[in-house]
Amino acid sequence: MSKMRVIHLIGGGDTGGAKTHVLHLLRELNRSIDAQLVCFRRGEFSDDAQRMGVPIHVIESGNPLIGLRELRKLLEGQRVDIIHCHGARGNLMGNLLKHFIKAPVVTTVHSDYRLDYLGRPVARLSYGTTNLVALRRMNYYIGVSDNITDLLIQRNFHVDRIENIHNGIDFTTPINCVPREEFLHSIGMEVKPGDVVAGIVARLSPVKDIPTLLRAMKLACEQEPRLKLAIAGDGEDKDKLTQLTEELGLSDRVCFAGWVKDVNSFFNAIDIALLTSLSEGFPYSLTEGARMHKATISTDVGGIPALIKDGETGILFTPRDEKALSRHLLDLARDPERRRALGDRLYEKAREEYSIESMVRRQLEIYNRILEREARKERRCKTRKERRDGVVVCGAYGHGNAGDDAILKSILHSVRELDEYVPITVLAKNTLSIKERYRVNAVYTFNIPKILWHMRGARLYINGGGTLIQNATSHRSLWYYLFTLWAAKRCGCKVAMYGCGIGPVKGKRNIKLASWVLNSSVDSITLREPDSVSELGRYGVNRPSIRLGSDPALVLKPAPVSQADKLLTDHGLDPEGKYICFLLRTWWGFSGKAPVLAAAAEYARDRLGLTPVFLSINSLQDGAAARVVMDKMKKPGILLDGIQSPELLISLLGRMSVVVSMRLHGLIFSSLSGAPLVGVSYDPKIGSFIRYLDYGEWIDLSAVTEEWLRTAIDGAVELLPKRQELREKTLRLIEVEKVNAQAVKELL
Repeated sequence: MSKMRVIHLIGGGDTGGAKTHVLHLLRELNRSIDAQLVCFRRGEFSDDAQRMGVPIHVIESGNPLIGLRELRKLLEGQRVDIIHCHGARGNLMGNLLKHFIKAPVVTTVHSDYRLDYLGRPVARLSYGTTNLVALRRMNYYIGVSDNITDLLIQRNFHVDRIENIHNGIDFTTPINCVPREEFLHSIGMEVKPGDVVAGIVARLSPVKDIPTLLRAMKLACEQEPRLKLAIAGDGEDKDKLTQLTEELGLSDRVCFAGWVKDVNSFFNAIDIALLTSLSEGFPYSLTEGARMHKATISTDVGGIPALIKDGETGILFTPRDEKALSRHLLDLARDPERRRALGDRLYEKAREEYSIESMVRRQLEIYNRILEREARKERRCKTRKERRDGVVVCGAYGHGNAGDDAILKSILHSVRELDEYVPITVLAKNTLSIKERYRVNAVYTFNIPKILWHMRGARLYINGGGTLIQNATSHRSLWYYLFTLWAAKRCGCKVAMYGCGIGPVKGKRNIKLASWVLNSSVDSITLREPDSVSELGRYGVNRPSIRLGSDPALVLKPAPVSQADKLLTDHGLDPEGKYICFLLRTWWGFSGKAPVLAAAAEYARDRLGLTPVFLSINSLQDGAAARVVMDKMKKPGILLDGIQSPELLISLLGRMSVVVSMRLHGLIFSSLSGAPLVGVSYDPKIGSFIRYLDYGEWIDLSAVTEEWLRTAIDGAVELLPKRQELREKTLRLIEVEKVNAQAVKELL
């Protein structure tokens, strides 16, 4: 079988991280595939490529049409699997070339393309505008950090065509460095014993914001005379920065080294690595400094926080905040032990996650995914029947509810396990949040024309999780979900209801409507508890395949315990302490029962030694309910609000001794660790789950009393020694949950 052949196109004037990324990537890729580099300028970039043994062809023409003619001649008669572009010139040429070569065109986005020509209005108007047009015409995109990927999503690029990759660096080859004093002398900097040298490697352009660094140095040097600064780089702002250095009186403390070839010796010679950029993808200077164990201070932008965890593997500050930067410079200049600790931790994280080997593996994965997707398109086009592709998922998503997020994660995981490449579209209230968090396409819940358009092209429609077929909250909600089921079937989709709860549906007409739609439009229904099976029987629903499963959220894995423990510690709580957790929500009659819940919390604290902790399943709403109860307590408990990650909530609830919950998914998440449960029900689903789980006490909100809650909490405390036995009951439901995925598999 012949090797994959990829043509890389780049302008050839690139420097910094983009240059390092492309040349190192191509050198390593050619060990596995045929990766040819074409650049459109002869110079340092092309010379370095040749020195590194990268297969390269230079087309020297400033005219794109002449360049295209030469490029076509070069590739004439050759097989090309993928055209891979970098930068504005590469993107332009890739778009022109795709009209003559049948191959998908992918671009790597190395930075915020809107800021690439900051301070250069003519270049921004010409190259910048051309690049904007070219980017929109690409088939696929690769962001060099999660932040760049999010940026593309926010600007409405096709989310299902975006991949991401982390810049990698070689951590295996031994490094030979010039001795510190010798290297600093070679760049024009003289140091004395005890001097602390901060250093930055950056292009001298507005986006790197060197003026803020110089002003911060001025403030820091007033208090620490041993501090000096080395700037490695060149660019259009050099004269302005030299003048500013003189105006600040820093000429004897700041060295402009120009472009430095020996970057390893530069980082070896400095004590503190710096980045002051206003915008970044993921700069190579981060990992180059990390490889030399250098403590790093950086702006909190782009993909930088993925490697720099503030206070753990480095220090982050807000862009343009010269006072904060000066404080951090002073702190590290005066604390060599902290510099050493930060540098060592940064090295370990970078070596584990940002090696060149992992970058190359990821790039090959992306290429294979692109080729598989292209082959899939070709197969679909052969017959009319096969043109359908994709899954549409509908539910109460994008409302800030961790329980619904858990359901969606479970559904997406199940679908992707069955078909890794299937396009997925989620109907949601907050589409941007869904796109960023799950990397799937999203359509606004009530954009009916667009929903119908996606349904017409999809193979499967999933009505996903939760209790959607009910009108206890709203008649319109019931009608909406019934309409989507009916419409999906009329648009030609297979239709599944996935791990659902059912009811209550009130009113004869509504029951009749629900029965007709479910019988006529749904192929498969999996339910999360026996009560829902009975409810469907009561409505006369019998035509779909109906199976008993369990809630999809049960298969979610908890976040590492260390994350939960850190959150507790940050709030002054002992991770090994004893806690009673309340998960509350506002509902009719809740305010009248708030004193009862407050008294129960105080009873648990005063009589049972359990510290009251309040958590939110819905990060946008539940905090208000918790505050109502806390306001009625003599000594309020601790509110941990705004946690959107269901995995972190599961891990936190594993630290609780007893859980009192009005939220169904508060009970579900807690059961994963076998926590003793007390349910306060505003909806039949609370009691239905506890009965199905076969442990825990529950009562209707309208009937709850202080005496009942005390007795239930006492009973829960008595169950603490049997926590593992309780968890076994949850494991039984986790096993049953596989029914949900099996139903989707049969339809796909």
